Amino acid sequence: MHTPRSTLAAWAGQAGAALEPLYELHKRFILDCRVLHADETPVALLDPGAGKTRRAYVWAYARSWHDAVPGVIYEFCRGRGAQYPVAFLAGDEKLGERRWSGTLLTDRYNAYETVVDPRLYPERIGAACAAHARRNFEELAHDGISPVGIDAVRRFARIYEVEGELKGLSEDERKAQRQRLAKPLWDELRQWLELERRLVADGGAAAKAVDYTLSHWTALTQHLQDGAVALDNNHLERQIKPWAMGRKAWQFVGSELAGQRAAIVMSLVQSARMNGNDPWAYLRDVLQRLPTMLNSKLEELLPHRWMPDALELNQRVGQCQNSFKSGMPFA
Repeated sequence: MHTPRSTLAAWAGQAGAALEPLYELHKRFILDCRVLHADETPVALLDPGAGKTRRAYVWAYARSWHDAVPGVIYEFCRGRGAQYPVAFLAGDEKLGERRWSGTLLTDRYNAYETVVDPRLYPERIGAACAAHARRNFEELAHDGISPVGIDAVRRFARIYEVEGELKGLSEDERKAQRQRLAKPLWDELRQWLELERRLVADGGAAAKAVDYTLSHWTALTQHLQDGAVALDNNHLERQIKPWAMGRKAWQFVGSELAGQRAAIVMSLVQSARMNGNDPWAYLRDVLQRLPTMLNSKLEELLPHRWMPDALELNQRVGQCQNSFKSGMPFA
């Protein structure tokens, strides 16, 4: 049976609208973490009046890579200005939501400088992504003809090797080991960069890579002061990848409202995946239970707290048992 594309789109939009209350609860959960990753990615937005598409953005925020309970949330916005993350993290006094405070780990895009401006938000701290600083040197070392790039990549590799040995530690233990093992490597890196800066020509790629690292030094080494802060922002970049892959399939967002509802659905689906849940089973179960769920119990449907409906779970168990008895595989 052929189902018109407009009908499918309407159903998807209705599902996104139905999930909005759960999305708002999920937002509170994400912003309850004192260490956040933040990043943004472009998406094409249909502009009917102009007969073409314009660039919009999906902003993403994730709980710390080192947090015990993962989660990510997306917000669809028409632009890339600082007003969008400022508003998202501002809270709402009418709803009893406090303004977010903590450490924000980003790629140092200028918009985030406003978000963590100490004059406006003294309760916030900015942390920088070490992977972005390293990539500048990786580009230099790509052709194997830049001694500065090659040496810098090796120094960053030693830092990452130390960080890789600290998985599974508590925040205090991780901070102590970073101070003992990683801080000397960062100190050596800074001394070496300051020396090399005197030797490279102004305006060149090597000078820009060195200047970027030195100018963001405090933010790049913020993880040495806080064991809950990750070394880089790769954790969130992985959570943005579904949007990058999706752009190739759906090409553009039909309207601003459609983009907002897509962000709602994607936030819950991707967070379910991060918590080890099957996205299809999660979304199917939530949409079935949501209409009759009391507001006081709505949090039970959040991705990190969700448990399959008991009846459906029993049915699945029965199917598995029957499959086992018959000797047939069951997926």
